[in-house]
Amino acid sequence: MDRLFEFVANHYILVSAFVALLAALFLLEGRRGGAKVSPQTAVSLMNRDEAVLVDIRDRKDLKEGKIAGSIHIPMSSIKDNLSELKKHQDKQIIVVDKMGQHSATAVKQLKAEGFANVSRLSGGIADWKGSNLPLVKK
Repeated sequence: MDRLFEFVANHYILVSAFVALLAALFLLEGRRGGAKVSPQTAVSLMNRDEAVLVDIRDRKDLKEGKIAGSIHIPMSSIKDNLSELKKHQDKQIIVVDKMGQHSATAVKQLKAEGFANVSRLSGGIADWKGSNLPLVKK
C-alpha cells in the first residue's frame, strides 16, 4: 500500500490523467445508455398512462415475477418485435432488465429504430423488489 502512495506521489500527472479518463468513460457510458427512471417514477408514469414498461429478461427469469402491465420482449428478439412497440410510440418506453446492466443496450437499439422517448429502469427488477414494489407471477 505504501508503494501505491509513493507511485501516486511520484507520478501525479499520470494518475490525474487516468482518473480524468476514467471519469469521462463513466460519464459517456451513462449518457449513451439513456436516462434512468427510478421505480417510484415508473409507477407514477404508469398510473398516469404515460409510460409502458418493456421487460427484456429471459423467460426463465420471469419465474420470480414481472411488473404488472409490462410487455415481455426478450433482449434477443427486440428487433423482431418492434411492431408490438410501435403502437406505444407516443408514450415513454421504460426498459427493464434484471439488475440494470443490459437495458442500456436495448435503449440504444430502440433509439436507433426511431423511438425517441426511451429510458431504463434504474437498478432493474432488483431495485424494484428492493423498493418493496409488487411483482406478479403467472
